[in-house]
Amino acid sequence: MAVSKLPFAALSLKQRQKVLGIYRNMLRTIQRVPDEADRKYLRDWARGEFKRNRSATDQDAVRMMITQANNHLEELQSSLALAKS
Repeated sequence: MAVSKLPFAALSLKQRQKVLGIYRNMLRTIQRVPDEADRKYLRDWARGEFKRNRSATDQDAVRMMITQANNHLEELQSSLALAKS
């Protein structure tokens, strides 16, 4: 079993699962972006944001970041849906 790089009590298991799920969904959604340069930019941006906030421990800040990440994901999914229609 791999050892987590997160601080021990930084996130509850439920929060950690939620964050990882958002991260996976974000990367999957980015895979659907048609332009290679845009895809690379978005992938680098998402990885950078999650990496930069990996050590966050304040519960209110973590909840806010989860909400923001969900909003970004929904916006990206909506943009891709509109581009297809």
